[in-house]
Amino acid sequence: MTHKTLTEVTERIRQRSAATRERYLDGIDKLAGRKRGVERMGCANVAHAVAAMPANDKLRIVAEKAPHLAIVTAYNDMLSAHQPYEGYPALIRDEAAKQGATVQVAGGVPAMCDGVTQGLPGMELSLFSRDTIAMSTAIALSHDVFDAALLLGICDKIVPGLLIGALHFGHLPCVFVPAGPMSSGLSNNDKAKVRELYAQGKVGREELLKAESAAYHGAGTCTFYGTANSNQMLLEAMGLHVPGAAFVHPHDPLRERLSREAVRTALRITPKNDYTPIGHLVDERVIVNAMVALLATGGSTNHLIHWVAVARSAGILIDWSDFSELSGVVPLLSRVYPNGSADVNQFQAAGGPGFVIRELLDAGLMHEDVLSVAGKSLRPFTRLPVASEQGVGWEDLPAASKDDSVVRTAAAPFSATGGLKLLAGNLGRAVIKVSAVPEDRHIVEAPARIFTDQESMLNAFKEGELERDVIVVVRFQGPQANGMPELHKLTPPLAVLQGKGYKVALVTDGRMSGASGKVPAAIHVSPEALAGGPLGKLRDGDLVRLDATTGELLALVSVAEWAAREQAQISAEQADENAHGLGRELFGGMRRNVKTAEEGAITWL
Repeated sequence: MTHKTLTEVTERIRQRSAATRERYLDGIDKLAGRKRGVERMGCANVAHAVAAMPANDKLRIVAEKAPHLAIVTAYNDMLSAHQPYEGYPALIRDEAAKQGATVQVAGGVPAMCDGVTQGLPGMELSLFSRDTIAMSTAIALSHDVFDAALLLGICDKIVPGLLIGALHFGHLPCVFVPAGPMSSGLSNNDKAKVRELYAQGKVGREELLKAESAAYHGAGTCTFYGTANSNQMLLEAMGLHVPGAAFVHPHDPLRERLSREAVRTALRITPKNDYTPIGHLVDERVIVNAMVALLATGGSTNHLIHWVAVARSAGILIDWSDFSELSGVVPLLSRVYPNGSADVNQFQAAGGPGFVIRELLDAGLMHEDVLSVAGKSLRPFTRLPVASEQGVGWEDLPAASKDDSVVRTAAAPFSATGGLKLLAGNLGRAVIKVSAVPEDRHIVEAPARIFTDQESMLNAFKEGELERDVIVVVRFQGPQANGMPELHKLTPPLAVLQGKGYKVALVTDGRMSGASGKVPAAIHVSPEALAGGPLGKLRDGDLVRLDATTGELLALVSVAEWAAREQAQISAEQADENAHGLGRELFGGMRRNVKTAEEGAITWL
């Protein structure tokens, strides 16, 4: 039986979205009702589309009316996770030819590595790269000759961007094709310890680089449970992968079999067969399933921004209150770093996404009767893929976890409630990832120390100015101010202070992603300071209360004084710095038009 809260939240979203969803479905149904591309296009258009293809493929498309697949790829070898995609088009073409179909790489999308740009000016382009990827996906699919699309992307902004773009072509069936995580190297805990030692000056750059290189050492996704791996969990929960494809290694022989199965899956759901357009597949129940999967695994806080935008692309309206209400009933079923010591390889070995989805379905905490690329149910995503004579088969997972320090059943969870929580008060609305924070740190009340950039905070730490109970506030880091960069450079020094016994927390209108760690962090504070948000009224020394148990984020200042305070302004120098250099000029329009974090930081509305 479906849980009452799941039903109520889903119905509330459905009613709230009725008008926008109807308009969206009307639009994609009109597109779906047209003749196939080469049949409705002019002869010159068709000739251009197939000009570079082999003669036999031209024959298949034009005369035989064979299915024609698009590849939209985020391949580059700057991202370790995306480097394996280099050979995927050839593999996909080979499998499509065996199935009597044709394929073209419709386009590539940009894909930046947040690990490379972390703490640097390039990081200010990161959030906006999502909508750039969505637009690039639209450009690729605008050739409008395809029967289905294969989407090749894994990492932070890339999957949401591809999905947003695909949903704007919601009449097309779409299958995501992952490439898997890198093998385990230096553990995430040991890596974090070296970072903390470096922050204290106890080890040098050589030791730090050695540790980082031992952690990030090969092809595949980074092994902590940040935004990239949360993406993979959510795609499984939405039924957009070949079932169980998320966390198989790039060089495992099963990976090629799964990629070939993705081609066969795309062909099975084309209009000539069991037509499953992505716009109909992604309904309010599927969005709720993704939200539940995020909460049950303590996934990346970035998705409280990204999935609002994804849902909006399908005409579905969600907000942080929906996440918060679901979090109250969704149990935490996994502990993967940073809210545990395991990495994603250990998560996969313990049962992985299939185990979590099965437990949630059986507990009535996911909608089972939804469309997926595997059929008319989410149940196929509770099984484990294995090699078979047909290419890929699936087997049931055991009833018990293979490692209950990593994955647990819904009957015996790590926590009765989810890993993310909404905070609200006179400082605005924010989110916190509580699954990684020790329980004795869920409430922090301390004087504020205010900064307007990361470097100022790091300098204050180095000078010993933060050796006390303190709530560090970093403002003017929102989407309008500077593109809302992730602030991971703050984690090691804050962890050092917490380790010394001080009560510390972070409050910011910037982002911290899925790797926020063990320090309580109220992030994505909305409205942001630059847009007149109340974070701009805060002053050094104000007593601030962050209470993750009651969901409060408060400046303990009298109502009269708070009302009388002037809003702090960003300096002219900082505003100029935020707008120029390393391509930031090109994103000025996005900074001006962007919606709030809770509205998905959308730039296209």
